[in-house]
Amino acid sequence: MSRRVVVAAPLSLEEMLIRSGARGAHVRKTGMGPEKSRRAADALSREPGDALLVLGFCGGLDAQARPGEVIVADHVLAAADEGHDRVQASCHGATQLADALSGAGLTVRRGPIVGVAKIATGERREQLRAAGALAVDMESAWLAAGAAGRPFAVVRVVLDSPSHELFRPRALGWALHAARVLRRASAVTLKDWDTAG
Repeated sequence: MSRRVVVAAPLSLEEMLIRSGARGAHVRKTGMGPEKSRRAADALSREPGDALLVLGFCGGLDAQARPGEVIVADHVLAAADEGHDRVQASCHGATQLADALSGAGLTVRRGPIVGVAKIATGERREQLRAAGALAVDMESAWLAAGAAGRPFAVVRVVLDSPSHELFRPRALGWALHAARVLRRASAVTLKDWDTAG
């Protein structure tokens, strides 16, 4: 990697998987949820680097979503019905990233990722899907400010979905699969993302 990409990983597990998949990556654990993400974005905006990349897990929102599917955001936004300040940020190089990840044999889709304040399940997933989002997380929209004008991208791996909720008997197997995919996706993303393009 000739350029220094700062990687934001909300959770300790995500940080560990990214570090093991992309050795030498500049990873910063940012914390879970909007408030921690806002605080982390302030620190990230001052972090030396050429670009900001958010890597981690997400929830799938439609019937096609399966654990281990990679979602490359073309933009991120905060849910409009939760009282958040309006946040929407475009993502850099989404087509290139999706092509690279797909070329590595991963199942990939591109689309909007919506940010919420608490884990979305059941009917809440359907509301977010109906509003046009492909996936949901609790951080990316608010971490976007940390790019501070630099290229910004978001790559998330589906951990659960409407047909694969976390609290079902086979959830551990799905989670282990998603973890393996996140490791692979981290290596591919940091190798192939051209922040200059």
